[in-house]
Amino acid sequence: MLFVLKKAITAIALPPGILILIMVVIGLNLIFSRRFRIGLISLGVGILLWAMSIGPVANFLMRGLEADYTIPSQPAGDVMVLLGGGIIDWVPDLTGTGAPSPLMMGRVVTAVRLYQRLQLPIIVTGGRGWDDDGMAEATVVKRFLVDLGIPENRIIEEDQARDTAQNARFTAAICQQKGYREPILLTAAYHLKRSVMVFEAAGLRVTPFPAYFLGARARPYTWRQLLPQATAFYVSACAIHEYVGLLYYRMVRVQP
Repeated sequence: MLFVLKKAITAIALPPGILILIMVVIGLNLIFSRRFRIGLISLGVGILLWAMSIGPVANFLMRGLEADYTIPSQPAGDVMVLLGGGIIDWVPDLTGTGAPSPLMMGRVVTAVRLYQRLQLPIIVTGGRGWDDDGMAEATVVKRFLVDLGIPENRIIEEDQARDTAQNARFTAAICQQKGYREPILLTAAYHLKRSVMVFEAAGLRVTPFPAYFLGARARPYTWRQLLPQATAFYVSACAIHEYVGLLYYRMVRVQP
């Protein structure tokens, strides 16, 4: 009982729980003070933050993106394409500076495991994002791949792409130059729907390979999953980012 109470207090005392509590208290106070409009807005924002911060909602959002994909039992191709998923730049590391983000590490580890099975060359694609002073993601990821045992001459570094459309366009150029025709596209499961669409628009038919899933399938829920958690909020934010990206690329018709 004490353990459960500790977890509940922690969920409420830390963000986003404390922010939700503040918004709800302010909203109810304004409503009781007959300032209904702003009170309802504050209350609504608090409820929205709570919904995004609980496991069932985060899982539901993710399942909509991941449901079409499974891990291929016998993947086949002539090259792997490892999509970037973020780095923490300018931080010290064992063999250099900069490190993959926690979610990107899931892609890196899966790429290494798949390489051990297939022995395919790997195209690592990812540039500096929106920060011109940042580090190129492909450079950091390549260092980790080498540290984990992949020969450097089996890694092709594409360090200019700033978004998924450029990942696809620049990778297509590399594949055409090198003669690769059957790329295996490796990224997070929730990112595959948008990535496959963009890569096919760039002229590459890919075999999608999910590095990991964030939406659990057939997961039982208890009242504890209704407590706000920062991890659930982050998963919801990742899912919403993907839905917005899908909408954007469909609106602009993903020009190659």
